[in-house]
Amino acid sequence: MKRKNKIVVILFFVFGITVSATAQSRKGLITPFRKGSMTLNLGVGFGTDYKNEFRSSSAIGTKAALEFGIWQAGPGVISLGIEGGATASNRTDRYYRDDFRARTIVFAGRSAWHYGWRVPGLDTYAGLSGGVGFHHYEYYDNRRYDDNEVFPVIGGFVGVSYFFTPSFGVNAEAGFDITSIQGGVIFKLK
Repeated sequence: MKRKNKIVVILFFVFGITVSATAQSRKGLITPFRKGSMTLNLGVGFGTDYKNEFRSSSAIGTKAALEFGIWQAGPGVISLGIEGGATASNRTDRYYRDDFRARTIVFAGRSAWHYGWRVPGLDTYAGLSGGVGFHHYEYYDNRRYDDNEVFPVIGGFVGVSYFFTPSFGVNAEAGFDITSIQGGVIFKLK
């Protein structure tokens, strides 16, 4: 058992040195998100329950967001962009003989304020989103119920990205958006 713990500690130590060396080798790069930047982030996580219908813990969500650095705002940058994604949940309960499925697809605009904290490769941000959601649910309880709905979507989120290279990194977001919490990758396209 102690040998496994030592191996894990050594791997984390080596990983930390590698990340530190990579971040320090990028001379002059303080924050990766600046005015004129364009990023694409792709993530997966727990889906947001817009309609209060997730009757199980199997909700999953995916999201893609494209952002453009538009305005310098104090020490940070304001971005505008678009996002799209989906959430899904299902439950089957043989005891009660019911079957429930819900899916929501969302397309929205988003805006965020990005701040780098003077740490090479780090980008933190908070923002708002607004758009349209397309919701479908099915329920079976000795009869089949089926419904579709279009509704407005408003969300808020906070996030952090860390770039290992000038154009690639990892990303995490949390809030009331397409996903409630997600992890993924981010690409700096410009």
